Parts: sequence; C-alpha cells; structure tokens
Amino acid sequence: MFESGHEKPVRSTTISLRIPVPRRDLIDRAAKATGKTRTDFILESAARAAEEALLDRRMFQLDDAAYSAFVAALDAPPQPPAVARLRKLLAKPAPWET
Repeated sequence: MFESGHEKPVRSTTISLRIPVPRRDLIDRAAKATGKTRTDFILESAARAAEEALLDRRMFQLDDAAYSAFVAALDAPPQPPAVARLRKLLAKPAPWET
C-alpha cells in the first residue's frame, strides 16, 4: 500500500531489535554512506536478504528416473485444466512482493 503522492509504502507495523552497539554503529555508517536513514537501510537490506533466501530455494536433487520424468513434464504442453491454474498463479505477486 502506498501513501498518495509518495513512492514509499505506508509503514503499518513495528519491528524492534536489540543489537550490540558496534553492529548498530556499523549499520549507521553504511546507511550514512549510502545516503539512507538507518530504518531505510535496514529495511532494504533485510528485504534483499529475504528475496535471496526465497530465490535460493531452487536447488534440488533427483535420481535419473525422477529427472527424466521432471524434464518430460517441463517439455510437455500444459493440459487445459492446468492452464487456468497457471494463469492464476502467474497473476499473483511473488512472496517477497506482498
């Protein structure tokens, strides 16, 4: 949700952190170096790390038979019942966008 006339999303919840002073100072130096507030720096960094953590879950291992079945399923055109489900799925925002 965005405030009218602004590009920043409305902040509607609070996250409280207790961190060691040296770590806070490091964050403050990095925020200042990038021209951001501490809050903006932490939010952007945390969101980027969250996206990477979610995207990094794409590696999986299969035996030869399962791999062959997987490739065959990828190569096959979607069946009519699946097309509607695929359209619905692709219309949803990614988990890190919500």
